[in-house]
Amino acid sequence: MRLTVQLFANLAETCGARQIELCDLPQPLTAALVLDAFVDRFPQVDGMRDSIMFAVNAEYVSADHPVSVCDEVALIPPVSGGSDDDFFKITHDVLDATALHTLVLSPQAGAVSLFMGVVRDNNLGRDVDYLEYDAYPAMATKVMRQIAGEIRERWDVLDIAMHHRIGRLEIGEASVAVAVASAHRGEGIEACHYGIDRLKAIVPIWKKEVWADGEEWIEGSVTAAAEVDASID
Repeated sequence: MRLTVQLFANLAETCGARQIELCDLPQPLTAALVLDAFVDRFPQVDGMRDSIMFAVNAEYVSADHPVSVCDEVALIPPVSGGSDDDFFKITHDVLDATALHTLVLSPQAGAVSLFMGVVRDNNLGRDVDYLEYDAYPAMATKVMRQIAGEIRERWDVLDIAMHHRIGRLEIGEASVAVAVASAHRGEGIEACHYGIDRLKAIVPIWKKEVWADGEEWIEGSVTAAAEVDASID
């Protein structure tokens, strides 16, 4: 199978062309397999692999999206609004709502939907002194990107950002933020709601509650293993 792939910005410059043809592709074909073939042909872009997104017929798609010979396929480097690491982040730093708003905002956006989860002083009738969060950062940011791909498949949105703080957090401090820019508020609000629910369900982040008389790692009710895209390995 042969396929023409569109390239832009630094990808096009690195490869010396805005359009390349890939040959001997496997079938059935997915966006992830297209990227694998592209990196095999242009190994100099391997360091950019994790930040490249997929578009099929002018729409963002996830890595497992099927691709046919009739499709218009593009490999998308990070847009100029910020690097991929800016949009999906595990951090010890205080979360900044204004910074996330600015990160996803664009002239095409008619709405920015922002959710921020904060540490409360009680849970299940027990007083909470503070929380501690731990994470597997490299995997967590990849799963965040997976969730962003799921959002793009379901809603017509522009940009998505997810940040989660780790370490010790005091009462009232923000632990997680999800921001979605969209042309219209309805889709953005629904996408933001979906994003935080999925983040809490499958991103490898753990929370410990600390009380005056003890502490406990809190387990969620969802088993994540079967839900995470195998392409994050």
